[in-house]
Amino acid sequence: MKKTITTSLRIILPFLLGAGILYWMYRGSSWSDIRDMIFHRMKWGWMFLSLFFGIVPQILRGLRWRLALEPTGEKPRRRTCTFAIFISYAASLVVPRIGEITRCGTLKHHDGTSFAKGIGTVVTERIVDALFMLGITAFALFAQRKTFTTFFTRTGTNFGNLLERFTTTGYVVTAICIVALILMIVFFMRRLKVFGKLHSVLHDLWEGIVSLGKMKSLGLYMFYSIAIWLCYYLHFSLTLYCFDFTANLTQLDALVIFCAGSYAVLIPTPNGAGPWHFAVKTMLILYGVGAANAILFALVVHAMQTALIIVLGVGGLISLQFLPKRTAAYRITENIH
Repeated sequence: MKKTITTSLRIILPFLLGAGILYWMYRGSSWSDIRDMIFHRMKWGWMFLSLFFGIVPQILRGLRWRLALEPTGEKPRRRTCTFAIFISYAASLVVPRIGEITRCGTLKHHDGTSFAKGIGTVVTERIVDALFMLGITAFALFAQRKTFTTFFTRTGTNFGNLLERFTTTGYVVTAICIVALILMIVFFMRRLKVFGKLHSVLHDLWEGIVSLGKMKSLGLYMFYSIAIWLCYYLHFSLTLYCFDFTANLTQLDALVIFCAGSYAVLIPTPNGAGPWHFAVKTMLILYGVGAANAILFALVVHAMQTALIIVLGVGGLISLQFLPKRTAAYRITENIH
């Protein structure tokens, strides 16, 4: 009973948070405006090109993950890694952040890869991604300092007087994020214990984390990382050309908005729904886009990107059904060779 309640809360609370923000933002919008935006005002050619750059980084993530697993002695198939990535993003739409657990479980189920080693390489991957994101943010912050200053001030995150300007909503969201982070860590540690003795699991976890230092193809790993983030940026920036009211924004403008949106999705809601809309809408308004257009842009673009994640997730799940599982004998033979 307790487990059922916990699982239900992990699913319901993020949805409620995202839904609450979306309702607050779109309570004055009409379906006719949304339909007009999608079927009459949006340039579909640019949107399809943007969606292409949403597929590529997921494939590259699969290849990069396989590369990171090699120093640990694990050799999963490329297709399994890619399909696991597809499924993980879709799973996170149901339970935010569950994708990391899901993809490691998928690899263990189909290719017999150590779950703890998989988690370890994911931790390393997240550290690398965080460093890239910090680097991108530093560049964007330097390039357009005035824009970021205005954003921090208007959203109550002006670091000079944070406590004075932070709104009640800001405190509530921060508290929810802290609680969500604690619950995620607790869930993660409890999940690890299922797969063996804690000492053994932590050893495998550490082996996965330090795999980057043992990697023979570190250059290729970094190439994949650069390509992934470039594709992420194009995935968003190309959507600006879908609409006349955002087509005149520069690539630096797009980079600033991209950074704001990337940090917003750290708030645990399905695919960042709600926080991402708010961040992107706010930045667009700061760049001179009308509030009504900015709100609809965020809604339409996020909906398209979410639909892509669902399609890839379903496709990955179906494809795995036709991929034979690796037997224990095969894995032993593979390790010998």
